[in-house]
Amino acid sequence: MTDIVLGDDHAAFADALAAVLTDHGHRVLAVESAAADVVSSVRTLSPDLCLLDRWFEDEDGLDLLPELSACSACTRTLVITADPDRDAAQGALDRGARGFVHKTRGVSALLGAIDRVMAGETVVELPPRWNVPRSSRAQQAQRLAAHLTLRENECLALLVEGASTPEMAARLGVGVTTVRTHVQAAMSKLGVHTRLEAAAFAVRHGLVPGSRGDERRA
Repeated sequence: MTDIVLGDDHAAFADALAAVLTDHGHRVLAVESAAADVVSSVRTLSPDLCLLDRWFEDEDGLDLLPELSACSACTRTLVITADPDRDAAQGALDRGARGFVHKTRGVSALLGAIDRVMAGETVVELPPRWNVPRSSRAQQAQRLAAHLTLRENECLALLVEGASTPEMAARLGVGVTTVRTHVQAAMSKLGVHTRLEAAAFAVRHGLVPGSRGDERRA
């Protein structure tokens, strides 16, 4: 079991990731959405690992890395981000991170990276196609989303909110089985494998009204 402090300013993503980590045997001690609170929790709780997003409302997460190392020497930091900056990984390692995982690599890559970092490795998981322009990625996402039905879009929006299956069923006025069918269809059309990945994909590409489509801040 790895004790983890999770810092990410997108609440729905952070809560969903915390649930996934717990399901895989890790213990999430705190979920923080502000940079200062991440540092405070690491200082107070001395977790084995800090999972740190790149961007917060008030600060670049990379600037926190030296302070995190100083306030808890036993804590290793793994940066997770959807930032398109190709120099971010090296910047993270230079500032003391033990690993860097781009969110497009998915949950499996992140879980594997956690195990490897805790085993003493330095881990970098980058997108397989850095050479694809951001505009092309956004266009591809919009093309995939165009195949979603109205109900599938509604379910996707509720996934971004962090709603559970029963909550989604109640709000849409349909059965739980119907919700599961719509969610699975949406995930298949978007080419993702988990609800967490679907929510992150939707936020990253602005597929849900009101979600942040800015990749730098996802």
